[in-house]
Amino acid sequence: MNDDLSKRRLGRGLAALIGEMDQPLPVDSDSRPVSADRLIPIEFIARNPRNPRRSFDDAELHDLASSIRQHGIVQPVVVRTLAVGQYEIIAGERRWRAAQLAGLVEIPVIVRDVDDKTALEIAIVENVQRSDLNALEEALGYEQLIAEYGYTQNDLGEIIGKSRSHVANSLRLLKLPEPVRDLLAAGSLSAGHARALVPTSDPATLARTIVSKGMSVRDAERLAQNDIKAQSEPKLGARQRDQKDSDTVALERTLSDTLGLDVTISHKTTGGQIRISYKSLEQLEEICRLLERR
Repeated sequence: MNDDLSKRRLGRGLAALIGEMDQPLPVDSDSRPVSADRLIPIEFIARNPRNPRRSFDDAELHDLASSIRQHGIVQPVVVRTLAVGQYEIIAGERRWRAAQLAGLVEIPVIVRDVDDKTALEIAIVENVQRSDLNALEEALGYEQLIAEYGYTQNDLGEIIGKSRSHVANSLRLLKLPEPVRDLLAAGSLSAGHARALVPTSDPATLARTIVSKGMSVRDAERLAQNDIKAQSEPKLGARQRDQKDSDTVALERTLSDTLGLDVTISHKTTGGQIRISYKSLEQLEEICRLLERR
């Protein structure tokens, strides 16, 4: 029960937990920097290895480093205690990296002693709310919370202030092969491009086509639909197999997006079946809740 309450309170309690110290300053003349607890030698501070954010733009880091040399660090870095004299970043890794480039010996910090679970939750929520994650990092962060702490997609939606379908669509990106993920992480493909490729027969080849031709998301969706239709066309031959028509494939995709789970439809003229695949009891409970609402 306590775990469930902490999940649901996290989104609302995030600002209180870290004291609203890691938000951008207002532009009005009365704005003041948040006071730090103390100054700590930068060498005593380590990054959080489980921070979902992996990509830091070099040009932006150097710009921030230049600003820090001139004005210092306006907003303290939020850390937690690991051992005596050793700290780990909860929020503010970008500032910590830029401070090293700027040659700072010590930086202002605010210390919040929280456990591993809370530190991971804050790192993911803080980055998502500030739009600091690319689409792949965001999806990996959601997957981590689901796998390690039993979050449902509905829980995550409430925590980050987004719809459950947004969470489901993010998680679908993890079904893509590595070459497509690399293009997504590099920014060559947008999340919209990538989502269109999930149900296709050869996402990697189609992704290269999209990038080389500079296709819009709408063009990518048409390309993907053409591939899906080609998959559903009956194959001629001695052992001709029944295949799903494009409408059934499209319906499967719509239901999968809505539920955030794999949905398979077996349709014949006399009837058929819908199969919903789940991987945990939490996902089964979510399905049951949705059905009961109907």
